[in-house]
Amino acid sequence: MDDLNKKTRSGGNIRLGKKGERRARRYLFFKGWKILEKNYKNPFGEVDIIAKKKDIIAFIEVKTRLSDIFGLPNEAVNEARKRRYIMAAKYYFTGREPGVTVRFDIIEIFRGQLNHIENAFY
Repeated sequence: MDDLNKKTRSGGNIRLGKKGERRARRYLFFKGWKILEKNYKNPFGEVDIIAKKKDIIAFIEVKTRLSDIFGLPNEAVNEARKRRYIMAAKYYFTGREPGVTVRFDIIEIFRGQLNHIENAFY
């Protein structure tokens, strides 16, 4: 694959991912969640969405796919990514008392269908 195709493909993936994240935030909003952070950057990477509902704060990874050629979207959340999310949550709460239930969710958008997987890992 030449450099131009690589750039076009990765740029398309970035746009698709951002579109999926916007859709996920709208979905969460309509389900009563308050978006605390989007694209929260920390020393461990980036958390797509941090949202709160009642006494729950969810750290949410959003995966969007048009095809299953590389597997289902949630299958892309490997053990290393899970560890980074857990470390990011610990970092987020540094110096503050959580006082809430913390959970890790995945929102997958596959072929236009949104699936919210609550408590996907811990």
